[in-house]
Amino acid sequence: MLFRQLEYLVALSRERHFARAAESCYVSQPALSEAIRKLEDELGVPLVKRDRKYEGLTPEGERIVLRAQRLLADRDALKDEVGALRAGLTGRLRIGSIPTASGAVALLTGPFCAAHPLATVEVSADLQSRDVLRQVRDFEIDAGITYVHEELPAGFRVLPLYEERYVLLTSVPEDPAAQPTVTWAEASRLPLCLLTGAMQGRRVLDEVFAGAGLSPAPRVETDSVGALFAHVRSGHWASIVPHAWLHVFGVPYGMRAMPLVEPARRIPVGIVTAAREPESVMARALMDVVRHVDVATALEQLPGG
Repeated sequence: MLFRQLEYLVALSRERHFARAAESCYVSQPALSEAIRKLEDELGVPLVKRDRKYEGLTPEGERIVLRAQRLLADRDALKDEVGALRAGLTGRLRIGSIPTASGAVALLTGPFCAAHPLATVEVSADLQSRDVLRQVRDFEIDAGITYVHEELPAGFRVLPLYEERYVLLTSVPEDPAAQPTVTWAEASRLPLCLLTGAMQGRRVLDEVFAGAGLSPAPRVETDSVGALFAHVRSGHWASIVPHAWLHVFGVPYGMRAMPLVEPARRIPVGIVTAAREPESVMARALMDVVRHVDVATALEQLPGG
């Protein structure tokens, strides 16, 4: 049995398509198929349901993929450990995050790269919360940043980073007599542009509205942070955004950001890694950085002071 055969099987499980799996492994489709057939012969069980096209893994295949993911992750961890002992930490740190946590990710990658100049970082910052957990579980990323207000399944370690709170972003000009805060009920009556319902950040907002007995009907929905700010800039819409975004974008000229109250909801956000021994070298190095960075305080600072 070769590691390469396990890599092909894991790729097929992930891509659910022979051609795409082969492309992701930089081999031809016949080469990938033949390697998986040899693995089946060696193990003595069918791993893939075959017809004219890929139809999924057999029950045996599903179980072996889980083992293969762990074996490949342990192999990579061993290589990283040896590299760190020889010349300092090398390789690539893979971080996945929900879109609203992009500012927090940026606060961690700088100190990590400064501490480990031979390492690189890959950030996937447009994941849904469930995808963050799945990719950590399947060893596709080393760590994930996501909401941790609900109890996570077994198999994860969690370190809190900050509490996400919300502001109403409008294009109303500055008015010294304007109220300093706005209620969720008042916000619900405005022409809103919000994230799409499929995104975890939007589902959190819907929970807050529902808890207050409100059912807003946003006229515009988008999966883009930039699109939210652009629509508010147009002067026709208001939006509800996490305060942490203001650390990145600031409050653009001509806009106002007012804290939302009644209720003043705060949602904990944390960094998640796989609870396994030995721990991934990359994950351990990142967590060492996290323990020395006050993310919550840093996110309170706006551009330009």
